[in-house]
Amino acid sequence: MITAIPSSTAFAAQMEESFRHLSATLIDGLRPGEHLMITLVGEQSQFIRFNQAKVRQGGMVTDGTLDLTLMAQERTHSYAIPLTGQEQADIALASQAIATLRQELPTLPLDPYQVIPQGDATSHDVHHGQLLEPEQAATAILSSTGDIDFTGLYAGGTAVRGYADSVGQHHWFATESYTLDYSLFTPEGRAVKGIVAGDAWDEADYRDKLQRSAQQLARLQRPLRTIARGDYRTYFAPAAVADLLSMLSWGGVSEAALQQGRSALAALQRGDKGLSDRITLTENFTHGLVPRFNDIGAVAPMALPLIDRGHLVNTLISARTAKEYGQQANGAASHEGLRSPDLAAGTLPQQSVLQTLDTGLYLSNIHYLNWSDRPSGRVTGMTRYACFWVENGELVDPIENLRFDESLYRFWGDKLLALTDTQEFIPEIGSYGNRELGGSWVPGMLVEDFTYTL
Repeated sequence: MITAIPSSTAFAAQMEESFRHLSATLIDGLRPGEHLMITLVGEQSQFIRFNQAKVRQGGMVTDGTLDLTLMAQERTHSYAIPLTGQEQADIALASQAIATLRQELPTLPLDPYQVIPQGDATSHDVHHGQLLEPEQAATAILSSTGDIDFTGLYAGGTAVRGYADSVGQHHWFATESYTLDYSLFTPEGRAVKGIVAGDAWDEADYRDKLQRSAQQLARLQRPLRTIARGDYRTYFAPAAVADLLSMLSWGGVSEAALQQGRSALAALQRGDKGLSDRITLTENFTHGLVPRFNDIGAVAPMALPLIDRGHLVNTLISARTAKEYGQQANGAASHEGLRSPDLAAGTLPQQSVLQTLDTGLYLSNIHYLNWSDRPSGRVTGMTRYACFWVENGELVDPIENLRFDESLYRFWGDKLLALTDTQEFIPEIGSYGNRELGGSWVPGMLVEDFTYTL
């Protein structure tokens, strides 16, 4: 028997009702002295995989995972279970998981920084979108590609996040969104990468981005230019800036990382090094892309300034870090990484980027990033996809891949020439365990003397 797929609105409502009932049942079954935190990650998504401008794979996924964290006797233990969609079966499976946690908990070591949930915070945040109808999505995407070798992955639908705990906190977040991560290929296998994303499909915007990608693709068919290692004036497109910004989630804005001496921003906090007054970074939840509640039910401020005109004014502080180091928590998740970063725009008109760059490198994308020397803020990585040598404000030749090694205290410091006057949303596109939410709002940036080592 074929079961009809519920609408996005119906799916979110059904998941919310099921989560409320399931969490209430589990919490009612707790024993004295036990605390329980329950989180839900769920989605109803359409996935379409394209290759050579043809649909190669497609389908709808309805999925959900429940994470259970039991705390008692100064110990903490967690268990994750898949949801079946059958309420009684899910309650039975979750109850068995709690029984397993209860049995294993006494064998674990004491946790001196255990954080018991507290407070009575509740929230209900639902965002509706205007997505492509599932039966029309493939046609809408391919109708603009022409005879270009188009490869990509479309993922769109409803994603939900839920939280409940034994002290009475309850949160619900649902959003309708999509991402289209695509590449255009030359006959030689070189590629231009592009991303469109949002909560409403915009045909005109998609055609415009595809056209700009096709223009870069034509230039990619020129012979590759080998660039000698050295320092070059460089423009980083927003996708490349987003990758650099993501490094701050890995030993950057974390208070625990600073306290433990493993943060790249320690020198900035001490005042030993500085950043340009053009750099203003905010954890900004006003875009409504991700839930404000974290993994223990605490709600982050709508906007938290982290770097203000080059000065570190706040860090991300989880409740556990706050307890360990005597700080005040500010709603950060346990990993103390960026969840909704917003790097403020500057004053460089987007249409003037090439003229202002004049001669140097234009980087559309970078990859394989890592810290090469975290205490000094040095980042290493590679150029990727459509990267060009520019002369007199004109894209000239595509370049051979380059490795760079540079300090954020230079490219966001005295070598930062300008940020573009517009931001672009660069979404998270991961879908390994579930379709990831959110992304970064970033401008492009122009840097003097960026260092390429190989």
